[in-house]
Amino acid sequence: MTTDQVAALYAAEHARLERQIWRRVGCRSTACDLVHDIFLRLWERATERSGLEAAYLTRCARNAAIDHVRAERRRHEFFSRILPEQYTSTPSSPDEVLAARQSIRSIDDALAALPKQTRHIFLLNRIHGRSFSEIAGVLGISQRAVAKHMARAVAACERVA
Repeated sequence: MTTDQVAALYAAEHARLERQIWRRVGCRSTACDLVHDIFLRLWERATERSGLEAAYLTRCARNAAIDHVRAERRRHEFFSRILPEQYTSTPSSPDEVLAARQSIRSIDDALAALPKQTRHIFLLNRIHGRSFSEIAGVLGISQRAVAKHMARAVAACERVA
């Protein structure tokens, strides 16, 4: 099946399939999305099927609607079991907020006091998620040197925390 044949089949069948799915799921935009998914899968497997009948597409639409309804039901059941107090955390007291801000300032000051390369290595690893080997390769130093810089930076942060 060629791309043109899939496009022609879409033009001929999408409205009927959307109506069929819409009746089951109750949402026109969801029905449209599911029909697009059906035709995307059909297009991806176009070489596997050569002759498509309306019955095949109807079955695909029915299955997509059922899968969607089941997923929505599971999602609803999951969220219905969550208690209201689980939605939000307890508000922080002003003292807790002040203590957290002071801790952050202390860590910022400790990092600022580090040598430039040590601070740079720490930020690459902890903030940007780079591995020791990536940092070593970019900076042209050994992984062992990266580990030593990281140890110094972590020790400086632990001293103030």
